[in-house]
Amino acid sequence: MLDPHSLAAIRLSIELALATTVILLLLGTPLAWWLARGRTLARLRTPVRALVAVPLVLPPSVLGFYLLAALGPSGPLGQVTQALGWGTLAFTFWGLLIGSIIYSLPFVVQPLMNAFEAIGTQPLEAAATLRAGPLDRFWHVALPLARPGYLSATVMGFAHTLGEFGVVLMIGGNIPGQTRVISVQIYDHVEALEYAQAHWLAGGMLAFSFLALLALHVMNTPRSRA
Repeated sequence: MLDPHSLAAIRLSIELALATTVILLLLGTPLAWWLARGRTLARLRTPVRALVAVPLVLPPSVLGFYLLAALGPSGPLGQVTQALGWGTLAFTFWGLLIGSIIYSLPFVVQPLMNAFEAIGTQPLEAAATLRAGPLDRFWHVALPLARPGYLSATVMGFAHTLGEFGVVLMIGGNIPGQTRVISVQIYDHVEALEYAQAHWLAGGMLAFSFLALLALHVMNTPRSRA
């Protein structure tokens, strides 16, 4: 069935997807709120929206190439990390994490932004009339109403990170147990003509993708009242 290298790739991919999703939910929440409802620096919202959506149309290998150049020994970020004594982040798990965060950003921010926009102004205005402050309105009104958006952002961010190939291969390479994720392991199996192993991993990814999307649709489908 699955050899040790495949099991290690699955474990690493899950760790990467979990870390990426958690970080993106933390960073994406204030960004999505500002893009959806922010009033400060309103002129910047349109270009920032476009910048967030760039990974949707940019080839993964292009993004991975520029990340590799930035994080490498001669890159600006690579020089900073070396000066701090961290070495270079290219071909490490942390490099994979940075690449995954950037490439999966729109899959988390856009569902959150749509959820915040769908709230409208009435619930927040009603809370304001009850003397609720901005933070109270956000935590006790906006977040509960945006729950479907958070479900979508979590599922989409996790699933997209789990299946990414181009960015992780460019920035992380193919180091067993360190940067070899599921998509790269499938590529290795196919290259070695190990189609049975490739079928197990690819079939598992296919089943996971279908079940994740099915669960998302079920959770977001309004239930009819008897």
